[in-house]
Amino acid sequence: MITLRHYVLDNENRPIVCDDLIAWAQWCETASNRTVGLTDVTSEIRVSTVFLGMDHRFPGRPKGPPILFETLVFGGPLDGQGGRYVSWDDAEAGHKAMVRKVRAAIGQKIETEP
Repeated sequence: MITLRHYVLDNENRPIVCDDLIAWAQWCETASNRTVGLTDVTSEIRVSTVFLGMDHRFPGRPKGPPILFETLVFGGPLDGQGGRYVSWDDAEAGHKAMVRKVRAAIGQKIETEP
């Protein structure tokens, strides 16, 4: 039998296990810190990175820390591409990298960070 682990984020965006399914669902409905990044590259292309709240390191994958964050591209030539991450910091970096990749794919000038 497979047991899915559920997680919430603390005030510093660190995942903590939540064994109470009702408490987890309520947290998911009201949490203001589930979105790591949301970038509208154009009016038709969006990159979204969110906290999933469930471990996506499914059976059959190599063992390791829980995969709790996901980036996805909606629209454009990279529609459906994305990545998954184990920490908020990794998810932030992955979001920025995907935005750069999308911009490069459509020939949009890539902004440099200060």
